[in-house]
Parts: sequence; C-alpha cells; structure tokens
Amino acid sequence: MNKKQQIITALRAFVAQRSGMEFANYGDVASFRAEQRAITRDGKEARELLRAVELRDSITADDIIAASKRAYSGRLLIVERADGAVAVDYCTGQYFPTEYRRAVCAVLASALWQRAWQDMPAPTLHHNSETGETVERYRGLRAGDYLRAGFRREYGRGLASRWFS
Repeated sequence: MNKKQQIITALRAFVAQRSGMEFANYGDVASFRAEQRAITRDGKEARELLRAVELRDSITADDIIAASKRAYSGRLLIVERADGAVAVDYCTGQYFPTEYRRAVCAVLASALWQRAWQDMPAPTLHHNSETGETVERYRGLRAGDYLRAGFRREYGRGLASRWFS
C-alpha cells in the first residue's frame, strides 16, 4: 500500500471512531441531539472529502501532510512512525466529539484548495478604467471567487460554504 493510501486509511479510521459524547455534558435532550446531528454531518462531509482526495491522483501524500500542518491550526497531524506506518496525531482544542471530524474536513479541504489553486487556468488581464488598476481575472472572477464557484458546483452550497469559504 502506497503512502497516500495509508494516509487515507488512517484518516478514514479516525473519522469512523465513535465520538464519545456524554449526555451529562448537555443540559437537555434537544441540545444533545442537535450536537449529534452536527457530528453526523461532519462525518458525512469528511468521508466525501476523503473520497475526493483519494480519487485525485494529482494530490500526493506530501500534499496531505503539508495541509495537515497548515489547516485547523496544525492540530491534526499526519505522522510517519519509525516502522514506516502512518498515524493520525490529534490535539484536542475544547471538546473532542465536536471537532475531530471537522479537523479532518479542514485538512482535506486545504489539500483540495491548494491543488485547485495550482491547476487554475491562465488569467486574463482586465483594466479598471476608474482606478487605473490592471487585475487578473479567471473567467471574469477573482481567483478566490473562481475557486469557490468550482467547489460549489462540485460539492454543493452547504459543504462548499463550510469548508471552502
């Protein structure tokens, strides 16, 4: 199994683990269930982004490792052990059940964003006659707007607005 597939497998296992929510941490059933729904949604989105990264041959293991260092404050790291195995090292911020899947989403979204940025078409130059400024445009849009529109088309408004904004 190559290094990228080892990383994908480790992240998939990390996402699949039980959240460990404790009802005692919540004041009522409604808030507990609302948190459960958010955690379930985060898991679904993490699996969707995992599949997208897995299917893109242009995203390498090194790209995912680099994304883990810059996304989510570097709290989710992909580490290589001395025996060559790959592991996920996560440092909890406030409450593990609500954030561990979000950390995976953030890392994968960062890797996808970086790849999309590198694969953008050549820009066209537009001159703004009011300001005298010449700006680069990608099919009439600024770079970030162009990338966000592409992710919105691919993943839908909800997922794209949470992870690619």
